[in-house]
Amino acid sequence: MLYSPSMPTSKPGLLHPTGRPYRFVILAFASLMAFGSYFAYDSVGAIETTLIQVFHTNRAAIGTMYTMYSVAAVFAVMAGGFLIDRAGVRLASLIFSAFIVVGAAIVAWAPDMAVLYAGRVLFGMGSETMIVAQSAIIARWFKGKELALAFGIALTISRLGTLFSFNTEQLLSNRFGWRNALWIAAALCLGGLLCNWIYALMDRHAEPILQLPQAGGGDKITWSDVGKFRRSYWYAVGICVMFYSAIFPFTALATDFFHDKWGMPLASAAGHGFLSGVFYNFTHMFSTAQGTTSIIIAASMVLAPFAGNLVDRIGRRATLMVVGSLLIVPAHLLLGITYIWPVFPMIVLGAAFVLVPACIWPSVPLIVDERRVGTAFGLMTAIQNVGLATFPLANGALRDATHGYTASQIMFATLGFCGLIFSILLLRADRHEGSPLERAK
Repeated sequence: MLYSPSMPTSKPGLLHPTGRPYRFVILAFASLMAFGSYFAYDSVGAIETTLIQVFHTNRAAIGTMYTMYSVAAVFAVMAGGFLIDRAGVRLASLIFSAFIVVGAAIVAWAPDMAVLYAGRVLFGMGSETMIVAQSAIIARWFKGKELALAFGIALTISRLGTLFSFNTEQLLSNRFGWRNALWIAAALCLGGLLCNWIYALMDRHAEPILQLPQAGGGDKITWSDVGKFRRSYWYAVGICVMFYSAIFPFTALATDFFHDKWGMPLASAAGHGFLSGVFYNFTHMFSTAQGTTSIIIAASMVLAPFAGNLVDRIGRRATLMVVGSLLIVPAHLLLGITYIWPVFPMIVLGAAFVLVPACIWPSVPLIVDERRVGTAFGLMTAIQNVGLATFPLANGALRDATHGYTASQIMFATLGFCGLIFSILLLRADRHEGSPLERAK
């Protein structure tokens, strides 16, 4: 029997497992588990110009680093849920975090591109599956309580890693050298492993007190369920693939884009101390290349909990996905074929990145039978990573082949248009199915 807040207690201590604060301390450590991996994921993109020079390579190679990550993630996500089921979420999450640390360390140490790619493979195997475990942890502790709020907080803390990566990694490279900047990213991943270990101790302590059930693999794929999904689910998968492929592969190489096309500085904190330099980049987010790249993530990080609450109250999930997908098309075209100051299209992309994720992930349980939700999430994540494996490579190849950025931005706008088509199809399918996505919570 699970503990219920309505059950009488003898005034437990502030951090007793039966108290609300204990739950949120668990959430803090579960969220920080992913901070370092989010930072390390984009560290290679944040210093891409330096890596291109050091390894005498090209932008396609930087895109390949993201492709190797996503290819590994596709297969790892399929197995991750099964490992959580067999080993339990505590041990499984520690194994995934260890893969992250080893992969990030190999990237920092790599003497050549082949070794660097190998590091990204190990990193990808651990990172995406650890996020699966993180979701299982949050569901374990917050189901029937503040679940939506907990996911929003976890997303905000995790994406702080991306925000810091784009705004500080080039500065770290300038001050301490590019290799030490990557070692700092690996150290943050080690910090995530430590947070994971503290969570495991707290969870183990609380399990007999709260009589918590054994946590299952939240995103395990059961292949016999796949053929039973309705059209609305597959349209949602299409939106997911097109949308994230139009965002993450773009941000991976956006710093170089803004520096080359608009002459935005890569680091504008010359003459400042390190800490003041870090905050200088944050306070000049709209005038540096790294800062402008991070506008999308910053918008999502700040507004994700509010957007989730809004969607819960008003519904209209399919309609908002249409709006979000529609915003992507003009934003990428403006960046690709005009010289309008990039901050404005980036704000539009940021708005899209707030709307669509706030709608698409909570939509899955509404259009899939409860018994198949784990398969639905796992399959969507795996297919999403197929797109994330393909388009960073295509982006880098197009830039090297054309020596410009227009072709890449047209590609991203096309992905946005395809996402818009899937969104319209989802809206129509939802109406035929009784409009579960359009109804408020």
